Amino acid sequence: MSCDINYNINAMYFSPTGTTEKVVKQISFKLKDCMKNSDEIQCVDFTSFKERTKTVNFSRNDIVVFGVPVYAGRVPNVLLTYLSTVKSDGALAVAAVVYGNRNFDDALIELRDILESNGFRVIAAGAFIGEHSFSETLAARRPDEEDIRSAVNFAEQVCEKIICGKEYDSFVVPGNKPYNSYYRPKNKQGCYVDIRKVKPKTEINCVDCKLCAESCPMGSINHADVSMLNGICIKCGACVKKYPVNAKYFDDEDYLRHKEELELEFAARREPEFFL
Repeated sequence: MSCDINYNINAMYFSPTGTTEKVVKQISFKLKDCMKNSDEIQCVDFTSFKERTKTVNFSRNDIVVFGVPVYAGRVPNVLLTYLSTVKSDGALAVAAVVYGNRNFDDALIELRDILESNGFRVIAAGAFIGEHSFSETLAARRPDEEDIRSAVNFAEQVCEKIICGKEYDSFVVPGNKPYNSYYRPKNKQGCYVDIRKVKPKTEINCVDCKLCAESCPMGSINHADVSMLNGICIKCGACVKKYPVNAKYFDDEDYLRHKEELELEFAARREPEFFL
């Protein structure tokens, strides 16, 4: 499969634990291969809060594979202001969301709508699975080899759509309009609980490597004293999963119950879904 159209291929993603990055890059590199594009893929990693202060624009000669994780069934609300600034003059876009094996709910249709409102022409969308940010057992080590094959297959279908001149063809993305409210956990009594203000704690075995502060996408962990938080915690899991001695942890009762509930109720393997 090949394509002679000289599009610039771009990979753009928010990925605190690397799962969304892995999916987006696999799709992007396969697109580059299928379209026989000799130019380097341009990567825009807006995980860092500093990167989200920069202006990004795309032209009609660009294809952007755009990925975000699913938080509570939606596009992470902390990204909405930044996403509104990413503009395009008719660039093609592939929307991708990555969720922790529960459900992607309205996140994919929301991302599609955001991109289209910013001037992109969304030609395909996909929902993929990555290890849940709360857990090391729910969708453990995903995206795995099977997921990568699915991402490659998806990219091949996207490329074929472009080659056949069908990039303007409409397609349906599942979801609700208006979008449903953010997913909310419940306690044992069936009452909703709010874990948004729950913050990670630090074990005494912390080696003060500063990796948690450097990996926090909100810039909330105090660099001088990593046991302190200066801002919000979005439960992305970066400080817990990237820490070399496992010194970061959560002990909030509602958070831990919700984590256990997810691990038990949604253990059955979900598979990626494509919409073209």
